[in-house]
Amino acid sequence: MPVPAPFKLFPLLMVLALSASGATAQNRAAVEQKFRGWLDQTVWPRARAKGVSRGVFDEAFAGVKLNWDLPDLVPPGTKPKTPERQRQAEFGSPGKYFNRGSLDGATSVGRQMAKRHAQALARAERTSGVPGRIILGIWGRESGYGRVNIPHNAFQVLGTKGFMSTRAPYFTDELVAALQIAQAGHAPSRAMKSSWAGALGQPQFMPSNFLKYAADGNGDGHADIWGSESDTIASIATYLARHGWQKGRDWGFEVTVPASVSCTLEGPDQARRISDWAAMGIKRVSGKPFPAHESRAKGSLLMPAGRHGPAFIVTPNFYVLKDYNNSDLYALFVGHTGDRIQYGSRDFTAPWGQVGGLMRSDVAVMQRALERAGHDVGGADGLAGFKTRRSIGRWQEKTGQSATCFPDSAMKRRLR
Repeated sequence: MPVPAPFKLFPLLMVLALSASGATAQNRAAVEQKFRGWLDQTVWPRARAKGVSRGVFDEAFAGVKLNWDLPDLVPPGTKPKTPERQRQAEFGSPGKYFNRGSLDGATSVGRQMAKRHAQALARAERTSGVPGRIILGIWGRESGYGRVNIPHNAFQVLGTKGFMSTRAPYFTDELVAALQIAQAGHAPSRAMKSSWAGALGQPQFMPSNFLKYAADGNGDGHADIWGSESDTIASIATYLARHGWQKGRDWGFEVTVPASVSCTLEGPDQARRISDWAAMGIKRVSGKPFPAHESRAKGSLLMPAGRHGPAFIVTPNFYVLKDYNNSDLYALFVGHTGDRIQYGSRDFTAPWGQVGGLMRSDVAVMQRALERAGHDVGGADGLAGFKTRRSIGRWQEKTGQSATCFPDSAMKRRLR
């Protein structure tokens, strides 16, 4: 019986597939060889200049090969891929960031940790001025209080990204910093675990931040942010203190904003005395007056979903939290979780609206249109930060609309 044509092609296709596979393996082997050369010729001289010994260097990279599964890689001889259109939680409903499971888990475990590590938290608060509940909020968000597995070899991640990624120089600097950490003996190289982005240990510090802010909380002479809860607590507190945390001030308060107060007044560059906000009709949702010392100081309007969600008057400490992770929702989650840990599991009073359905590319198109109209959106990056939100509100007001200060699908047709 004659063999059907498709089956005649099958052996040929198999050969071609195997050949392609072999070529890929061969190409990768060549890149691996270039990687070893890069380590010796580029990284080693820089590490040696920073006091790293050859023994520490060799131990760090023993058995380390490139991790081809990491994002944003640009192997030698290739060009960066065009980023795919991505959905972002901030452009669905911001409320998704505050899902029930994340909040309740961070709160319940945080209360356990508050009792278990009361002495370390009190010591950190005395020396830094940062409340223990805020330290717990960050610790819980970054690594689930040390319960989240941190699986990657930091030297493999940083080495791969330093050798062939879209931000190679940045990651090369971080790789050298990681070698300095190993040289100082804060963690054996085999225990130098990181995220896929190279962030280290329970506080998720990049290596350069470790060198600046990691602290010895238990007095053993090392800053072990992988295995020591006391060192983790002290390190988070040190980071926030050195970024300007103002002792005695809160992070912020949920408020009601009357219709007479425009959402376009949002942003730290439009801060004013909190007593002035109160005089405009902004009130705490609790019904309590603002504390006297806060009322005399400056605060900023924060409306992370525009008119579609809760509103806040935040202090400069809120923006210190953003220095840890430059996201309004991150800083809000940390402050809110800390409050829930210490004061009780109370949700925001105002609900999050069902807004979004957009992609970053959609928001970037709107931002460029707003820029052409003379607005400062903070850069057409597809991220709806406060400058973009209030620019949308100003555009809405100028065109006779009610200002909502948040991107939505109906704007796509007009803001192009």
